[in-house]
Parts: sequence; C-alpha cells; structure tokens
Amino acid sequence: MIEWTEQHQMIRDAVRRFIDAEIVPNLDELEHGDMPPYDILRKLYATFGIDELNRARFAKMIEKATAAEAGAPVEDAPRSDADRGDRGDGAAMQLIPIIELCRHCPGMVTAMGVSVGLTGSAVMSKGTIEQKERWGLDLLTFDKIGAWAITEPGSGSDAFGGMRATARREGDEFVLDGSKTFITNGPYADTIVFICKLDEPGAEPRDRKILQFVLERGLPGLAQSTPARKMGMHSSPTGELYLSGVRAGMDRLLGGERALAKGAGRSSAKDTFQTERSGVAAMALGIVERCLELSVAYAKERVQFGQPIGQFQLIQDKLARMEVARLNLQNLVFRVIEGAATGRPMTLAEASALKLYAARAAVEVAMEAVQVFGGNGYMSEYRVEQLARDAKVLQIYAGTDEMQIRAIALDLLKA
Repeated sequence: MIEWTEQHQMIRDAVRRFIDAEIVPNLDELEHGDMPPYDILRKLYATFGIDELNRARFAKMIEKATAAEAGAPVEDAPRSDADRGDRGDGAAMQLIPIIELCRHCPGMVTAMGVSVGLTGSAVMSKGTIEQKERWGLDLLTFDKIGAWAITEPGSGSDAFGGMRATARREGDEFVLDGSKTFITNGPYADTIVFICKLDEPGAEPRDRKILQFVLERGLPGLAQSTPARKMGMHSSPTGELYLSGVRAGMDRLLGGERALAKGAGRSSAKDTFQTERSGVAAMALGIVERCLELSVAYAKERVQFGQPIGQFQLIQDKLARMEVARLNLQNLVFRVIEGAATGRPMTLAEASALKLYAARAAVEVAMEAVQVFGGNGYMSEYRVEQLARDAKVLQIYAGTDEMQIRAIALDLLKA
C-alpha cells in the first residue's frame, strides 16, 4: 500500500466533518473542563455504524470460537484477494478515525483505545465463550466503558516483577487485593480487566502465575478514584483502583480453569502491549499532520524583519523535517494495514521499533511546532501547546522509550 484509496479519503473527510461539528467546539471543555469524552465517542460510533460493525464482528468471533471449541477446523489466513482487501479495509477503517481524532484531541483516542482495543480485545482473545458473551459485546460497541489495569505505584516498567496485587484462592473463589495507578478510564470504567499474581506459597514472587480477572463497577471492596490531574491527554480520564478483599468466582477469571492451569496472563498481557504499540503510529501521524498544517499556515502569515518567517531557512528546515516525519509515519501506518491484510501481525520487536520511532517523531515535531510559533506557541489558545503536551505520553505509556530499545536490542542479539 503506497497511498490512501478514494474510499479511504471519503471516510477521512466524513470523520473530519464529524470532528469539526462535535469535537472542535468542545475542545476547551474537554481540555480544561469537566466533560468526559464518552458521550461524544458513542455518538461517533453510532454516526459511522462502528457499533453495528463491531456487533457483526462479535457474532463472527463467537461463531469461530464455538466452532473451534467443537473441534471444527478454523481457517485463519485470507483465502483470496477479496479476503485480504476486506481485512486491509477493516484495519484502515479502525486507523483513520484514530489519525483524525489525534489531529485535535489525542486523549479521546486513548480513552477509546483502552476501552475497546485493550479491554475488549483482552476479553475477546482470552476469555471463554461465556465470558465473551457476558462482557465482550458491550465493550466492543462502547455501551460499557472498559479499563485495563496492570500498572502499580511501585512497578513502573517492571510491570510483572514489581507487581504486588494478588489473588488468593479460597475454595471456588479468589480474594483480590492490591492497587493500580495510571489507569485510563479508571474513574468511569464499568468493566475492568484486573491483572495480578496468584498467591502461591513457596513460589518466588517474581515467578508466580499472572492472572486476569474481569471486574465490574460496584463490586464490594473495589474503589475507583476521581480523575487525576496530569500534564496532557486531559480528555482521557486517568485514575487509581483500590481492591480490598474483592471476591471473584472462577467465572471472572479470564480464560477460566485453563488460564489457572497455564498461568497465561503474562503472555496475554504482552500480546496486548504489542497491539497497543502498533496503534501509536496512527496517533503520532495525526499529531504530526496537525502540527505541520498549523506551522505552515503560521509561517506564511507571521511577519518578522519585514517578511513572512517561512522565508527564513531555519524555519524551512523545521518544516521540511516535519514533512519527512509525516511521510515516515504514514508509511508505518500503511505497513500496519498491509500486515492486517495479509494476516501477518507485527512481532513484539517490530511493534516496539514502530512505537519508538513514532513517539519520538511526534514529540520532536510538536516541540518544533511550538518553536515555530515562538511565544504564541507557549500559550494555550494556540493548539500546538496542547499537542506538545499530549504527544509526550507516547514516549511513556505502553512501555517507555527505554523499554522499546531493550525489546528491539534483545531481539537483535538473540540470534
């Protein structure tokens, strides 16, 4: 894939019209007020039929899972050019709204992506059929808000080794204790995938099984904090979760008895990180496109020393580097779409390389945009200020830059 198709451009233009009508007028309220993003996101889903598309996708996934459980053969690879085209278009349909939203309000993408892309996908990929039917559909259609809870106050990048949240087996139930921090959608989540360690006496704490439980708002012993104040992504509510003696039956253990036997929560969480990292290219592309667009317009109209600043070579250098970053990010997005079309997902190292470059490019371009605007770029009325703050978290969540470098290097050295 080397360019957007005419159909993709039509979808993009329609999404832009929605954003201009529904999001741009509310940017200040989303950024500085008390407006959670969920009602607007649900309207986006309804307007473009994303909820119905995901409903149909859910039905196919349940059909496939039921067939697999019955022992019927399941064909995973695309069988024709039409199949590959459908898969590619499906991936593009998911990425185009992300790109367009990130041109104005990246936090909304984080809120949406964690709810549908992480929480919903965790349930649909690792849950039993009963669990998928119980929680999956509401998450995929955005009828319920989801949170994926792995990070703890003392763990940071050492998510598994530093994990202190536990599940203690008591008969047919588990007793969950612990706290989670930096949880996207935490304050408003209806459904939470809670990741913790099995309390295994005699086993080294770092080696204990990782389990995932599906919890719901209002369970006794579960407390959700109010939204936290933070540097950027203000339209993505972030908070803390506190669990004290929360009781969860086997029906809430993601994957059920088989997950308990295998302790597969560690690999499942890594798969989720891989998916999350792949999506950062689309987020970065949206931020970079908008920063470049605003910078070019400002360079044409801002006059200093008797001429538009776009006539100065140092400003031209900044704009040229922004365009190079835009082209590179667009090609990475096309790579993700092609991978979906051919049924070849990225490896963890490839996704880490993508995220490392995309996050750094977004931050560099956004900060250069502030520089182009000078003093105006430091003021909140000029949107490059917001985009610079929002871009920074791309280097932190889903694994810091340093963790991406480690993942890439270890993959290179293992040969």
